Amino acid sequence: MIEEQGRVVAREPGAIWVETVRAGTCSSCQARQGCGHSVINRQAAGQRARLRVVTDLSFRDGDPVVIGVPEKAVLYGALWVYALPLALLFGGALLGDALSLTLAGRAVDGAALFGVGGLLLGFLITRLHGRRVAGAGRYQPRVLSRPGSAADSETTIRVRPAR
Repeated sequence: MIEEQGRVVAREPGAIWVETVRAGTCSSCQARQGCGHSVINRQAAGQRARLRVVTDLSFRDGDPVVIGVPEKAVLYGALWVYALPLALLFGGALLGDALSLTLAGRAVDGAALFGVGGLLLGFLITRLHGRRVAGAGRYQPRVLSRPGSAADSETTIRVRPAR
């Protein structure tokens, strides 16, 4: 589960709006000098994001909250957004290259034509899929806990060795 802390900034029936602050984590990474993410992270650190989180729990404005999204949802979302259009781009280019196309007696570059067509088809399929699953709960963030509540306090467990 990918977790993020935030504060409730607005409420509506059945949902809350949570504002999170993007924190920079590159300072603790050993590869920060050779990584392009550190440049992006420096520019984006401190930016605020507002997310709508569906919940039945009651909150007040300003309450701290921990929200999360399953890793699988992020992985599948990335596959839909990036991999599908690219796969259709390459598939269309290969198909167009295999066909010999002529338009008005002139040879046409079928690889470019079908490649762009495949890419646009991938974008269209991704958009339709996004609309279909927008209401589903598996891609939506959810409330994990309330910092400072009894469930979040540390518990000490004593373990005795087996005899």
